[in-house]
Amino acid sequence: MNKTTILFDLDGTLIDSVPDLALSVNQMLESLGRETFAEATIRYWVGNGAQMLVKRALLGKRDTDETVDTALFDKALKLFLSFYGKHLAEATRAYPHVPETLKVLKKAGYRLAVITNKPYAFVGPILKNLQLDGLFELWIGGDSLPEKKPDPAPLLHVCNVLSVPVAACVMVGDSKNDIAAAKACGMQSIGVTYGYNYGEDIRVYAPDRVVDDFAEIPPLFESRGK
Repeated sequence: MNKTTILFDLDGTLIDSVPDLALSVNQMLESLGRETFAEATIRYWVGNGAQMLVKRALLGKRDTDETVDTALFDKALKLFLSFYGKHLAEATRAYPHVPETLKVLKKAGYRLAVITNKPYAFVGPILKNLQLDGLFELWIGGDSLPEKKPDPAPLLHVCNVLSVPVAACVMVGDSKNDIAAAKACGMQSIGVTYGYNYGEDIRVYAPDRVVDDFAEIPPLFESRGK
């Protein structure tokens, strides 16, 4: 109740971008003469931004505290960003019911924004290609601020830019990063079950509500203003 603004994660929440990310990761690895990986494997590496994705690809695993040679990492990251910039929306698609549901929320008067860990330069072109850009007042990427999710700073930044209190906002996401960021600043959250949460059930992180289908979101706000 009494919400005016809805903040959305991008990858795994609004769009399935793994096919294009996996293609770009494997092009990077091939250029470096390294082993490539199945899309299903790379899917579990997505969610913490481009730098972490590249590190996981170089090490061949998701959970790691290992370091990567700085020169190799810098070269790999540059290659990945170059390849991905050429394949932003070839196979990337909005999840079922996302475009029409966003339009319903926009028409109902909610202010919509995107907070993603994806590099900012890629966000606008993807939203435009999927004809979603006109629905959002604002979007920020993982490199827009010194901190990214699960730090609460991006959420607080959007609240500040839009001049809305935290209590009037809800964060919607598929990952523990989204829910943790919301909890860290006292914002309510909605978890979607279909995204990239590293194979974990989003319920483990106790969002305020959980939905299996994006179309289930508007009814959660039906009591607004009543």
